[in-house]
Amino acid sequence: MASHEEDCSPDTLAFMELAIQQAKLAMDSLEVPVGCVIVEDGKVIASGRNRTTETRNATRHAEMEAIDILLEHWQKNGLSKLEVAEKFSNCYLYVTCEPCIMCAAALSILGIKEVCYGCANDKFGGCGSILSLHLGSSEPLKSLWFHLPSLGNTSMLSECCHRERKPKFSA
Repeated sequence: MASHEEDCSPDTLAFMELAIQQAKLAMDSLEVPVGCVIVEDGKVIASGRNRTTETRNATRHAEMEAIDILLEHWQKNGLSKLEVAEKFSNCYLYVTCEPCIMCAAALSILGIKEVCYGCANDKFGGCGSILSLHLGSSEPLKSLWFHLPSLGNTSMLSECCHRERKPKFSA
């Protein structure tokens, strides 16, 4: 996992803001507030939010929701498996929280070009916090994955991501 201060371009921040909007939708639905967008050629082509409670399916994380939207769309358009793999290799994922081990593995297998996340996932992170699935030796794992740098303790992005991850209910 690398921090790339130069990668905090206005576009990166705009895509992260869209991911945060998805996280807010998840939170409004009493879900763990994680959201994401998938970008190709500078355009958002899919978005997702956590829907595990709503669907009663523990695999319905934001990343998996967005991936499934793309797979369904590309299959309807008649793309071959090779064409789908090529499309994913040109996509960027912006997600509010470090992908969990399950999602990081799926993203690695798909060969997504780059993953940018807003905050670490200290319990389940698959991009460096717990496991570093993006550092494997197989071809799909050579993608660039990075955590947005802290732009200072008052960073809008950092504060928003951390605020969105606070528990909504106390035990």
